[in-house]
Amino acid sequence: MNKLSFLFITAVTIFAMACQNAPKGEKAVTEAAKKVANNAAASAANATYKVESGSTIMWTGTKLAGPHTGTLNVSTGTVNVKDGKVTGGKFFIDMGSLTVTDLEAGKGKEKLEGHLKSADFFDVANNPEATFEITAVEGGNVTGNLTMMGVTKSITFPADIKAPAGGVSVKTPNFTINRTDWGLKYGSASFFDGLKDKAINDEIGLQIRLRAR
Repeated sequence: MNKLSFLFITAVTIFAMACQNAPKGEKAVTEAAKKVANNAAASAANATYKVESGSTIMWTGTKLAGPHTGTLNVSTGTVNVKDGKVTGGKFFIDMGSLTVTDLEAGKGKEKLEGHLKSADFFDVANNPEATFEITAVEGGNVTGNLTMMGVTKSITFPADIKAPAGGVSVKTPNFTINRTDWGLKYGSASFFDGLKDKAINDEIGLQIRLRAR
């Protein structure tokens, strides 16, 4: 086998492994930010509920060596409901609450959390909060503007939303977003050559558990 063939096979193998290790879930449809309903529409809601403590976003990031998992807290927010259906809302994500759940304290957990909060990734010191603002709820899908690192994109993903009298619950299956759409390029083979087995997958897996009352 000549050197060129070996390099080609190696590159294909690494690409295949990266695809296999990608976070599970449907890819969110990502577009330019959409217009948000005006204040009149929000005030027409039958009820506005406050997001409860304990609402969480679970995340998964992967590289060739395997996945890392963790959580982010939804700190505050409101959800608008009219005639038993969610019509809008906005919630705030505390980026400083980012926690790694697959590593133990003293065994890499603190180091990875610190790196993810650094300027290489989410730059929490300068971007302490992310937001998601609902623009539409249709056919079992939620569409909204996700603002992160000063960049706003519209994403659409599947969600199980229940709005009985007195509250709202939102549960999503695993879905993924491409972190580079928000300028998170560290370790991305899409932007940097020569990373080999150190490449970090562009896709981030997310799963939302939110309650509002």
